[in-house]
Amino acid sequence: MRQFTVANSNHRNHTAQTQALHAYLRWRNANARHPEVLATQRREPARLRSEKGIRWGGRPLATAA
Repeated sequence: MRQFTVANSNHRNHTAQTQALHAYLRWRNANARHPEVLATQRREPARLRSEKGIRWGGRPLATAA
């Protein structure tokens, strides 16, 4: 949910953000069994664990050459 409604967003106010959240939930409920949605759900926890490890001293970020 964070990926679809909050990440890289620039909502004017809380009402606009709430509308985006509700629109996502309507879409998500209509497409709950779609294989791509299920695959994304399986990948998200791993991405969050990876992100947390990077933030708190797990793996160092790759440096650009």
